[in-house]
Amino acid sequence: MKCPYCNSDSDKVVDSRSVRDGCAVRRRRECIDCGRRFTTYESVEKSQLFVIKKDGRREPFDRTKITDGIRTACRKRPVSAEQIESLTNSIEMELSEIGSMEISTDQIGEMVMEKLRELDQVAYVRFASVYRRFEDVDEFRAALKKLLDNSGLNNK
Repeated sequence: MKCPYCNSDSDKVVDSRSVRDGCAVRRRRECIDCGRRFTTYESVEKSQLFVIKKDGRREPFDRTKITDGIRTACRKRPVSAEQIESLTNSIEMELSEIGSMEISTDQIGEMVMEKLRELDQVAYVRFASVYRRFEDVDEFRAALKKLLDNSGLNNK
């Protein structure tokens, strides 16, 4: 591995640990020549997954978009950064297990909503309201009623 400071390719690994729920390895390295330390990550190279957008465009899968959407839905909720990361990892793992090289944004959105429903119902409603583009209060009310009916919290 080339040192990012002096371009030497002589280094030693001083620490290794598993990250991303065992899907990657973080290595702390020390350059033999200049003595500076740097971090590398090692993971299995997966076939590129493409996302089919609603308008038909294809673009490479980007896990940060899922993480950002979940983080926004969970803002000011009792959901930790670790839970958000774990949820994103779980979705990414499911996507890789599908075995397809292409997946629609609809499929990804449904996965995210299902996971959020289990994690935090307020975050689920927030995400669903944006994802499903509710046009009026009645659509929002219907989604909320469905959530309450499925959770057994509705006493009507």
